[in-house]
Amino acid sequence: RGRGPGCGQVTRGSGLPKWAVLVAGALMGAGDVIAQQLVEQRGLHGHHCPRTLKMMGIGFCFVGPVVGSWYRILDWLIPGNTKAVAVKKVILDQGGFAPCFLGCFLAVTGATNGLSCQAGLGVAQGPWQGSSPLLPFSAQIWPPVQIANFYFVPLQHRLAVVQCVAIVWNCYLSWKANRV
Repeated sequence: RGRGPGCGQVTRGSGLPKWAVLVAGALMGAGDVIAQQLVEQRGLHGHHCPRTLKMMGIGFCFVGPVVGSWYRILDWLIPGNTKAVAVKKVILDQGGFAPCFLGCFLAVTGATNGLSCQAGLGVAQGPWQGSSPLLPFSAQIWPPVQIANFYFVPLQHRLAVVQCVAIVWNCYLSWKANRV
């Protein structure tokens, strides 16, 4: 049974909160800092600030608006907030949206790194060709997170909740996307 009428559903005038997009950008930047400092062990003097700024920009201009809009569309396609509805949303999210989003994310990141169209397309095809473990890794992390997100979290907070959980994911994405 749901948690109340209209809880989490898209209503007229319900836009993507600006703070949620800001959180997405800030946490994409934080993920890159973690990738550079903990994973790549660049140290403060070796930190590539333009890369961090690019990742923040991608978070502000791509990740936040796209994922936030996706959550609105998903609530419109599959209204409600029961357990069964949450499972349906996760199936659509992980089966349809996630592969497309990852491909687009890698293409956008490649473009900001100055890759040619052909090289960018090659990076973007990685999740489908099996050369990149992004999709299998994504499938291990996101389904349980998204079940909780779609069931317990109101629509206007979903992007922020996911981005908070995604700090490790953002670190991994930054590391994978910037190894070109």
